[in-house]
Amino acid sequence: MEKVLKRFTIRTGAMQQVLIFASLIGMFIIFSLASPNFAQFENIIGILLATAVNGILAVGVTFVIITSGIDLSIGTVMTFSSVMAGVFITFWRLPVIVGVLAGIGAGTLCGLINGTIISKLKMPPFIATLGMMMIAKGLSLVISGLKPIYFVDTPVFSKIAMGSILQIPNAVIVFFGAAIVASLILTKTVLGRYTFAIGSNEEAARLSGINVDAWKIAIYALCGFFTGLAGVMMASRLNSAQPSLGQGYELEAIAAAVIGGTSLSGGEGTILGTVIGAFIMSVLTNGLRILSIPQEWQTVITGIIVIVAVYVDILRRHQR
Repeated sequence: MEKVLKRFTIRTGAMQQVLIFASLIGMFIIFSLASPNFAQFENIIGILLATAVNGILAVGVTFVIITSGIDLSIGTVMTFSSVMAGVFITFWRLPVIVGVLAGIGAGTLCGLINGTIISKLKMPPFIATLGMMMIAKGLSLVISGLKPIYFVDTPVFSKIAMGSILQIPNAVIVFFGAAIVASLILTKTVLGRYTFAIGSNEEAARLSGINVDAWKIAIYALCGFFTGLAGVMMASRLNSAQPSLGQGYELEAIAAAVIGGTSLSGGEGTILGTVIGAFIMSVLTNGLRILSIPQEWQTVITGIIVIVAVYVDILRRHQR
């Protein structure tokens, strides 16, 4: 049995990505054969659009997970970012660009606070980001007055996400652009190298002269930046800031990263894998919905896939 496991255990990140991508293609083919509506152009655009927000969140949290951390606050911080954009644009009548920057800035600030608490107060990431999740949710409700903020007087805001180039929604283009930038940061910069170093062995990274605390703060702030961007995209797509939305998105984003091969033990992960993982989540949800599978069973199936993805990662690590 052990020899069989060794034979089929994924040994390299490249091979794992090939298998993940093959799973996505296989899933697409199965749903296309099961329903003629699945492969229609309008539905494909819907899948791309549904992936955009969750994909941007997943790209950001990938950095955190590679450091062997976690960020449970990204869902409600995304909502807080969209509310702040609404406050600047709708309440204070400031230019749209100012509102967009305010939304992204709010997310970055929350990430910065998360990183500072984790690094300086030595608080476990689970607890620190859980607290931020509750804070962001409460602030969103308080600032919005428990009511959605609509961008009816600024129709240009909705075009940020729902405008299109060659029939491809802007939100999708922003998602792919964010993924490319994130991939370059992870593979070509000092921050990316230190992200892997911290996740592989934090103490060894510290002894080698890396200022682990400072870089952790930067990594969580970067995650916050992408979270803020996702919040702006969400608000633009809905043409409103919904203060009650957001909670639950963090689990989908983390699931996308894990399915894409990012290890919860730290030290491993790619942006390409996360993007594929995000598409797997969207294709699965869309396909099951088209086949009229009840929502509760969709959740069960998604949970099973996440468990399998984590187990594969455990097997791969044990065979090293």
